[in-house]
Amino acid sequence: MSRLISALLAMLVLASCGGGYNKPPRNMDNACSIINQRPEYAKAFKAAERRWGVPAHVQMATIYQESKFMSDARTPYRFALGVIPMGRQSSAYGYSQALDGTWDEYRAETGRRLAQRDKMKDATDFMGWYMNKSLQKNGIPLDDARNQYLAYHEGHAGYARGSYRSKSWLVRVSGEVDRRADIYAGQLANCRKFR
Repeated sequence: MSRLISALLAMLVLASCGGGYNKPPRNMDNACSIINQRPEYAKAFKAAERRWGVPAHVQMATIYQESKFMSDARTPYRFALGVIPMGRQSSAYGYSQALDGTWDEYRAETGRRLAQRDKMKDATDFMGWYMNKSLQKNGIPLDDARNQYLAYHEGHAGYARGSYRSKSWLVRVSGEVDRRADIYAGQLANCRKFR
């Protein structure tokens, strides 16, 4: 009996070490490959698309840019004098890189108090909620990956002020998000597991 208990304990310890999906899928340039490796992602993208109207390819391109599909992604540390850690650049965390305050607002407004930023279904729902606000506040169509990303990065007020115009790197990145969204859209149209 003690061998059985020991074996069960050993299996439990090993299972707890097997880290889930904090590693990104391989071949992130192929939407079908991502869906094939992580079928639960497809369910999350579709659920957010049904609830909020944000196309899956826009969600995927934004998640790629924000976290490269890393569930526990965080912003880098800031350093004083190049060596003294001063905390992270922001509170952004998870697939969607949602900030603490915005995440709390989302949970309060949607009633999803148990939502977690490192869960794809919650991250995509958050993204749908936020992008819908970008549509309501700034008139950005839900399939406009470029401008949705700019509003996502700069915030609704920052986007309305045009704060991104002075950030040539951000304008370039938003173009990359738009191109990736177009590529993902074409791939998803031919992906059997996504239909």
